[in-house]
Amino acid sequence: MSFVFLYFVLCFSSSIFILPSSSTTITLSLSPITSYQNSWEFITHIAKTTLQRAHHLKHPKKKPTSLSHLHKTSTTPLYPRSYGGYSVSLAFGTPPQAIPLVFDTGSSLVWVPCTSKYTCSNCTFSDVDPKNITTFKPKLSSSSKVIGCLNKKCGWLFGDDVTGRCPGCRPGLRNCSQSCPDYLLQYGLGATTGMALSENLDLPGEVVHDFFLGCSLVSLQQPAAAGIAGFGRAPNSLPNQLNLKKFSHCLLTHRYDDTPKSSKLVLAAAGKVTSTSELIRGVKYTPFRKNPKLSPYDEYYYINLRKITVGKKQVKVKIPYKLLAPNVNGAGGTIVDSGSTFTFMDRPIFEPLVKELVAQMGHVRRAHNVEAQSEFGLCLNASSSRNISIPELVFHFKGGAKMELALGNYFSFMDDVGALCLTIVTDTGPAVAGGPTGPAVIIGNYQQQNFYIEYDLEHQRMGFKKHKCG
Repeated sequence: MSFVFLYFVLCFSSSIFILPSSSTTITLSLSPITSYQNSWEFITHIAKTTLQRAHHLKHPKKKPTSLSHLHKTSTTPLYPRSYGGYSVSLAFGTPPQAIPLVFDTGSSLVWVPCTSKYTCSNCTFSDVDPKNITTFKPKLSSSSKVIGCLNKKCGWLFGDDVTGRCPGCRPGLRNCSQSCPDYLLQYGLGATTGMALSENLDLPGEVVHDFFLGCSLVSLQQPAAAGIAGFGRAPNSLPNQLNLKKFSHCLLTHRYDDTPKSSKLVLAAAGKVTSTSELIRGVKYTPFRKNPKLSPYDEYYYINLRKITVGKKQVKVKIPYKLLAPNVNGAGGTIVDSGSTFTFMDRPIFEPLVKELVAQMGHVRRAHNVEAQSEFGLCLNASSSRNISIPELVFHFKGGAKMELALGNYFSFMDDVGALCLTIVTDTGPAVAGGPTGPAVIIGNYQQQNFYIEYDLEHQRMGFKKHKCG
C-alpha cells in the first residue's frame, strides 16, 4: 500500500461533540502542538512544511484508494501543539488504549503508531523521547482483528486494485485467509506504512464496533509523536465511518507550545443538534463544491471562494477565474485543511494580494533580507511597521459566508529578526509544466484561529463565524 504521511502534526486540545438524536453528549479535547524555542527558526520551519504539505495536496502520488455506528453526540478536546497543529485523543481496543492523534481534514485514514516495535526514521520530536512514543498494542486488545482481503473495507485502501493485490482471493471465494495488504501512505516528505485492523473505538458513553483502523509499524520524517485522525471525505474517514451529519470546531490561538488548554471538536450524529452549534448565532454558510473525481482530490473539502478584499475600501484582489473552481483534473479551487498551518495560494493569487497590501500600507520598508532567508513572500521591517495601518483582509465565499481575519491571523511578529511577516505562502520554485495543478488556495489552521467552523455534511455546506475560542 502507499504511505500517506502528514508532515504537519496538528494537535487539538479541544473537545469533540457528537450530537445524537438524544440529549446525551460526549466530550473530547483538541490541543495545539509546539516544538521550537526560537520563534524565527520555528516559524520559518512551519512555512517550509506548509509548502511541503501544499505540494503533496496539489501533486499527490498515487494513493490507495457504511457504517452507522454513532448514536450519540460526542465532544472531544482539541489541543494546540508546538509544531503548528492540533491534536485529539481517541481510545481504541478492549480495554481501551488512549492515543493522541493529529486532527486532519486533508486526509481520511485514521491510523495509530502501532505495536511496541513501532519505529519512526528521521523523525524529530523536540519534547518526546522516541522510546516513549505512545503506541497502540493490538495484542493487549481482545477486540483487535486483522482485515481480510475479501473484506469490502480493504477496498477503501486500494479501490479496484484490491483484486490484483490479493491474487489468492477471488470474488466468491469464501475460505480465503489472506489479509489485506499493508498500506503505504505519503504526507509530503514523510510517510507511514502498516496493516489494516478492525477495532473498537471507545468514545465516552459510546463504543463503536468494527472501526477501520490503520496500525502503522514504520513512519518516516514525522514531526510529532502521534498518529492521524483523518476527517476527509473518503469512506474510511472518521466522519464517514461514524455516519456523522455534522462536525465543528473553534481553534485556540497558536502559542507554539503544548498548552493544556483545549477547545471543542463537536461530532454530531443524526437528529437535531442542540449544543454548541446552536449557541453560536450568526453563522453564515457556503455550499461545498462538487469534488473532482480524481483521487485524492475527491476527499478534500472544496468551498466557493468568490473574492478577496483588502482594506476598508474593500479593494478586490483579482483572481483568475480558472483558479476559482477545480476542473476535472483537480486544478484550481479552494480547500480547507486543518493539517496545514499557514494558508497557501498559487502565485497568480498571492502576488496581486501582496501588491495590494503593500500599496495600502504606504511607505513601509520591506525586510527583503528576511524574505530571502525564508519562505515568506512579504515581511516588513518592524521599526517601520509600528506607525503604519495594516489593512484588513477578508475572504468572501458564495452564499455570504466570509472570514474577516484578525491581524494576528495573517501577520506574525518575529522579534528575533525584527520583522512582521505575512503568514500566507506561495510556491517560490519554478513553475510546473502545464500550469498550476491541485487546489489553488489551501486555507490552513493559522487562518482558522478563533473562528467557529462547521462542516455540515448533511446539507453539504460549511459555516463560518468569528468567535473567541476556548
